[in-house]
Amino acid sequence: MGRDGVHNEEKTMARQLELDQASVVDNDVARQIEFTAEIDGDDRDFAVKYGVLKELSGDEPEDDALELFERFGDEILDICGDAAARQPSADIVTIDEGDLE
Repeated sequence: MGRDGVHNEEKTMARQLELDQASVVDNDVARQIEFTAEIDGDDRDFAVKYGVLKELSGDEPEDDALELFERFGDEILDICGDAAARQPSADIVTIDEGDLE
């Protein structure tokens, strides 16, 4: 996503969420972006539904879901941090349109 560690830490300091760039994959069958992020020293798995990308961008994700994820990465990571706090025992924290403010 082109963010350096300082910027990433600065944007998510309250939740200590750090995206593992190498883990980001587009699961077009499930229509979601999947990735791992570290929160307060623990790895957590996340899935961001395409509907979230559509709500943020105004466009239906097709072959550009990873690009949309990158473009709205800071906002998505903020949402993920909030959702992870609400779901501390979830194996996979799934973000859908209901998680948007």
